[in-house]
Amino acid sequence: MDPQLTEVSQQLERFKAAFVRKDFNSCGDLLSQLKVLLTKFTSLPPLFENTPNAAQELTIARDIYEHAVVLSVKTEDQDAFERDFFQLKPYYVDARNRLPPSPQENLILGLNLLRLLVQNRIAEFHTELELLSSATLENPCIKHAVELEQSFMEGAYNRVLSARQTAPDATYVYFMDLLAKTIRDEIAGCSEKAYDYVSISDARQMLLFSSDQELLTYVKEEHPEWEVKDGLVVFQKAKETAPCKEIPSLQLINQTLSYARELERIV
Repeated sequence: MDPQLTEVSQQLERFKAAFVRKDFNSCGDLLSQLKVLLTKFTSLPPLFENTPNAAQELTIARDIYEHAVVLSVKTEDQDAFERDFFQLKPYYVDARNRLPPSPQENLILGLNLLRLLVQNRIAEFHTELELLSSATLENPCIKHAVELEQSFMEGAYNRVLSARQTAPDATYVYFMDLLAKTIRDEIAGCSEKAYDYVSISDARQMLLFSSDQELLTYVKEEHPEWEVKDGLVVFQKAKETAPCKEIPSLQLINQTLSYARELERIV
């Protein structure tokens, strides 16, 4: 085997051993070293030179970036996820005819769809779907993300939260928890604008918590401006502290009249 390829293979095995131990700090250091070593392979994107070990180099590079994406989920680093996913994507698209399919591909693609959904990047979510084949769309990892997006858009938040129990892989739980928080924050924002107060039981149901203690913890951590007293969650304090923006009506009228005069002159 080529000495450079041997070095990368040995380093990758050390990375995988650290990953199994959940030593993510060591994983990060080893991953940085691996990425530097990969720059020596001209068979990789974007050059794709037809070197003697091209197939092996492409395969091991794809494996490294797949582990990098999963590591970013484990360390809850969405910026690293995005960087590593875009480095990995050419191996799924441009190198598709040069490599056998990866068993991790649909899992990674599903994770990326979930990330876009959590970040409310719905247009990009649908763009990514358009690039997938009909067979890929039937994969459980992809279908899970698509069904989540449909439930989210329909406002069927109970279905979104219950989908956590049917996630196709443990790595999905991180994004599922973020999505649940997004949903609760959306409901909380609407609730404090619609009501002065609600009972604790009603607030628990609206915010989709299974116990009063979960609700109280959420209020304490996320909405300290709310008051919990006499069996009620009181939003009035939040309304009083919210700045009230005054609409400059006179200024708007003057500007509108000025625009009308200018248009009349032009015509």
